Amino acid sequence: MSLDVSPALLEKAERGEVDEAEFVDCVRSSLPYAWEMISSLVAQLKVDGGNFADNQTPPPDEQARGQLLRALASDAIRGALQRHFGVRLAFQNCHRVAVFPLDGSVDDTLTRFTSVRSQLLNQSPEFRDC
Repeated sequence: MSLDVSPALLEKAERGEVDEAEFVDCVRSSLPYAWEMISSLVAQLKVDGGNFADNQTPPPDEQARGQLLRALASDAIRGALQRHFGVRLAFQNCHRVAVFPLDGSVDDTLTRFTSVRSQLLNQSPEFRDC
């Protein structure tokens, strides 16, 4: 799963630095499932409050799963999304995306969510090859 980079944006990158807003727009249009997932979790966190909002529903197909993996495995994409939405992102298995506010009061919750223990407890045979 690669980003759909326009010739104009690629040309800018070849010449030097790219405006992050242009990069974020490229991510939004290239990875619509991942964008919608993160956007909806950010909205849920704002409405519901709390320490975090997460998704526990597997993606509908491999293309959607690939988008989540691409968005969250790339340091550049993940970082740009975190800055754009003003959240911290966490990821478990092939689909469990969580958004945490930047507020330091949730650091313990984020640490627990991203711990080795939580990763092990969030395993399931059906996720073995996801």
